Amino acid sequence: MEASVGIRARPGAWAGLEKPRGACSARVPAAGLTAEKLPARLALGTDPRRSTDPVLRAAKMKASCCKKSTGTEKVHYSADEALILQQKAQDVLPYLDGRCIYLVGMMGSGKTTVGKILAEVLGYSFFDSDKLVEKAVGISSVAEIFQLHSEAFFRDNESEVLRDLSSMHRLVVATGGGAVIRPINWSYMKKGLTVWLDVPLDALARRIAAVGTASRPLLHQESGDPYAKAYAKLTSLFEKRMDSYANADARVSLEHIALKQGHNDVTILTPSTIAIEALLKMESFLTEKAMVRN
Repeated sequence: MEASVGIRARPGAWAGLEKPRGACSARVPAAGLTAEKLPARLALGTDPRRSTDPVLRAAKMKASCCKKSTGTEKVHYSADEALILQQKAQDVLPYLDGRCIYLVGMMGSGKTTVGKILAEVLGYSFFDSDKLVEKAVGISSVAEIFQLHSEAFFRDNESEVLRDLSSMHRLVVATGGGAVIRPINWSYMKKGLTVWLDVPLDALARRIAAVGTASRPLLHQESGDPYAKAYAKLTSLFEKRMDSYANADARVSLEHIALKQGHNDVTILTPSTIAIEALLKMESFLTEKAMVRN
């Protein structure tokens, strides 16, 4: 791990998770299909969503995603955390065998920030499925897609994106909060490893209320006290999705992490701490699966 990561994350860094979501970390190495391998099939102007060739669509999405995103902040962590992350990544990599990692969880749970850390230490590429849908349909935000079309239109394109990503390898994918509601999406994600970031709804509601709901189309229609409305809507959504989230191969509970540290405040957990726990949970699942198989 390079020396440039040796800046300690500030306490309370969890409160900054999933600020404006960039498409890709510039320091994450590209993997899998590249334009060099398929130059004739990467015609400029081709809409990957409309292409009937899944390899072309997947490669087009990779080419459009893995460019430096202006305004995207890099997550820093201490030298001690960097060492632990690197050690755990090396433990997990042989068991992953190139399989993709799909992060699932409620909106605002930190999938993008934690996903970028995991991609960096594993040498994987990072994708945000919401950003790929936006690129595929040519609309700049999920909220605008919902407004101009419908949630069903967004979900159809989300499923197509996950289908295309499932044909690739060595990716960390931050999925949208509602990606778990369609069984077909699980058939794609189960080709890799699924990890649920489980964050208490109270913490999610406070964070979302603080930053606003303009980018959260399923919350933005509500008026009144921001926290109360966010908490009520998140509770309703979670009750519909909780069984689906539980299908994940590994569960990363922020409450459990906080208790291990001797407190119950999940808002002071750093993204790197959550990423370390994710690697531990992945290792546990994969080693147990390997033992059963052998």
